[in-house]
Amino acid sequence: MDLKEKLLSSFLVFENQLDSDDYFNNLRNNAIKIFEEKGFPSKKEEAWKYTSLNSVIKEDYTVFPKQENALEFNDVKKYFIHDIDSYKIVFIDGKYSSYLSETTHDGMDICLMSAAMSKPKYHIVIENYFNKVATKDSLPSLNTAFSTEGAYIHIPKNKMVAKPIQIIHFSTGNESAVMLQPRNLIVVDENSHVQIIERHQSLTDNAVLTNSVTEIFANKRAIVDYYKIQNDNLNASLIDNTFINQKQESVASVHTFAFGGKLIRNNLNFYQNGERIDSTLKGVTIIGEKQHVDHNTLVHHIEPNCESHQDYKGIFGENSTGVFNGKIIVNKEAQKTNAFQANNNILVSDKSTINTKPQLEIFADDVKCSHGCTIGQLDESAMFYMRSRGIPEKEAKALLMYAFSNTVMSSVKIPEIKQRITKIIANKLGVNMGFDL
Repeated sequence: MDLKEKLLSSFLVFENQLDSDDYFNNLRNNAIKIFEEKGFPSKKEEAWKYTSLNSVIKEDYTVFPKQENALEFNDVKKYFIHDIDSYKIVFIDGKYSSYLSETTHDGMDICLMSAAMSKPKYHIVIENYFNKVATKDSLPSLNTAFSTEGAYIHIPKNKMVAKPIQIIHFSTGNESAVMLQPRNLIVVDENSHVQIIERHQSLTDNAVLTNSVTEIFANKRAIVDYYKIQNDNLNASLIDNTFINQKQESVASVHTFAFGGKLIRNNLNFYQNGERIDSTLKGVTIIGEKQHVDHNTLVHHIEPNCESHQDYKGIFGENSTGVFNGKIIVNKEAQKTNAFQANNNILVSDKSTINTKPQLEIFADDVKCSHGCTIGQLDESAMFYMRSRGIPEKEAKALLMYAFSNTVMSSVKIPEIKQRITKIIANKLGVNMGFDL
């Protein structure tokens, strides 16, 4: 039985165990029909032209992992940004861990999707927002069909959340191979501000496939500052589907740091439904061995007087492969749009590969839109200059590569994340940078 057949048969068992109302049952049944019709995406589809899932979906994944071992905080402390005080929402093998989580809060809702789905007081928000911006593609639909657990965050009007919220998913390796499908819903109401850090982390070398969906709604004048840290083991694969719906004068930014994992596919979609909206998408990728990272972005400018900024940097070594497919759509009504997109890459190895495809679809005539990509190697003259001043070759390369990625780092608003990412970059490059940000 292949993975698609296993998931379809597992859904029948899953559905019979649920105690949901007709609203959620209908959503799930419609979603599984979409997945049954479309199946897993293949390279025949333009959006997946350079990314094959064949090596990932051949595993015999457990769809409903057993809950056996609790984790101690000291065992996983290093995966948290522990230098800062934060709310924590922690999941172990797809299930919420009350022991590792810290969700005491004031004047906002931070809870589980399962709780939000089951309690009537949350149903108005759920019915207004859940599955409203996620596309009906096969993998988001598969997640919708199996969605029960994940983070539910609702920030009410005029609320500046005092500390960041960390969402961390751990896989213990109790199963030889496991598939996880977390679902996050984040609603930030008018004039509110929140910072969120997300991480998926396997704790063994067993195979893990995570098909994650996050829906974010930034209402009028809301500010959402989101960070994704992807530094997993070499047998862990992640398909991350994030959808952001912005209203008038809102500001939303997503920084994605992709350093580890077998295969990572980031589908990041912004929809600007209002005027004077600002959207920022930035990322740093540093990979080697046979790792594969694919960034697939969309910014849809629907109304006038809005801005978007994309800046993705990639460093690829050994036999690694990178993909960047960025699309900007500017509607006819979206006059005075200012959209910028850049993808710059360094190939450290002759065997590494990058496929980059920036796209503009502009239907308005009074806009400023630019896009560009570069693929190259380290600047030999800069290397010679640094070597001539006594800097060893390895450290000189590392400093140049760090400087290359620094335009992304400069917009990170949480200093502790800058420090953590700097240390990860130094570790990836195999040097002691000798400084912290």
